[in-house]
Amino acid sequence: METKVLQIRARGTLTLPARLRERYALDDGDPLTLVDLDGLILLVPKVGVVEKLAGEIERLSSEAGLSVDELVSGVGEERATYYAKRIGRSR
Repeated sequence: METKVLQIRARGTLTLPARLRERYALDDGDPLTLVDLDGLILLVPKVGVVEKLAGEIERLSSEAGLSVDELVSGVGEERATYYAKRIGRSR
């Protein structure tokens, strides 16, 4: 855990240290969610669900040594297996 002291500038702006921006891949204009925890302010990078899932798929496929085409080709088979287990029949 890292602690930084930030200073509020004119018009209420804060500057996040470059190291944190790089660590969390934050660019100019990226949204952050501010959570007021009654005396504690929490800033959380707002990551879209699609982007987060895409990043996770990319990471897992890279670790497994699979291409996106190879991953997609297995979706139909996995769906059939899921339906067979869940519903008791194939779709």
